[in-house]
Amino acid sequence: MSSVPAFLSAADVQDHLRSSSLLIPPLEAALANFSSGPDGGVMQPVRTVVPVAKHRGFLGVMPAYSAAEDALTTKLVTFYEGHRTTSTVPSHQATVLLFQPSDGSLLAVMDGNVITAKRTAAVSAIATKFLKPPSSEVLCILGAGVQAYSHYEVFTEQFSFKEVRIWNRTKENAEKFANTVQGEVRVCSSVQEAVTGADVIITVTMATEPILFGEWVKPGAHINGRPRPSPSQAPPFAARTISISLSGLMQPFENSPCSRLGGTRAIRRGGLRS
Repeated sequence: MSSVPAFLSAADVQDHLRSSSLLIPPLEAALANFSSGPDGGVMQPVRTVVPVAKHRGFLGVMPAYSAAEDALTTKLVTFYEGHRTTSTVPSHQATVLLFQPSDGSLLAVMDGNVITAKRTAAVSAIATKFLKPPSSEVLCILGAGVQAYSHYEVFTEQFSFKEVRIWNRTKENAEKFANTVQGEVRVCSSVQEAVTGADVIITVTMATEPILFGEWVKPGAHINGRPRPSPSQAPPFAARTISISLSGLMQPFENSPCSRLGGTRAIRRGGLRS
């Protein structure tokens, strides 16, 4: 008789992943294996997305197998656009299932929200390490939700910025962020104010229309974008003068611009750079 699968709550996962920086070495190895194609031993089909049109939602199914770790897992994530700001239910909810590769038995059911937040931020940090301008001094965060906090955590652990700025559509949430995190954060009244002169920009908003424009961004700046089902926070022409990494490229959405790019890539001056 099969044993009962382990269950790890959000608190359990947080206890095991107290710092996003712990994820960087294994994620760097995973990204390298993924980018190596068949030789890397990673089997990861394009993410399947089921629209829940009646409720303005999506269900994403993201399976993967890594031969190097002999690990078989699936992430299930729901994303709902129509949540009220007063709702206690997160717009994104995730669960991770871990299987025994040898026989398919379910080993564990894990809360995926903490994993998602920390993994996304850690991959952004990896891209930034290779793509940011030398001697970067100013970090800008657009958005003040869960991903803003996780990105701030790992970016302040991994890099030494002299100034951190934040903008959010609801200024009260940006002020709450600045008052909650450790370290000084400047709250900006507009996106243009926040990004002007910034060396590294993180876009983690729920925007459905472009909020960031290329003429506001200094040449050589690096942008980390966390895409929705279709990336929408920065217009395409911004890629002509800056570098952009999309943290969702490890799990591209079918029929989206991301589905045409495998692995972690960046767009620099109009071309793809791996």
